[in-house]
Amino acid sequence: MIKYDKMLNLFKERKITSYTMKKNKIISQSSFQNIKEGKTIDTVTLNHICKYLDCQPGDILEYVPDEE
Repeated sequence: MIKYDKMLNLFKERKITSYTMKKNKIISQSSFQNIKEGKTIDTVTLNHICKYLDCQPGDILEYVPDEE
């Protein structure tokens, strides 16, 4: 499972909201909502976020094995 906790913490630190992302045409509000709910996002969305934050995917995502 991919966890977005690092990304959400970074958004909080930088005061980035869904409105900020929409206004700057980074990602849609529905993609932002998917991140907040831990749902999947596509690589295009991830690319836009990394470009906006000037970071690598590993800086904002974490893989945690699913519990069986």
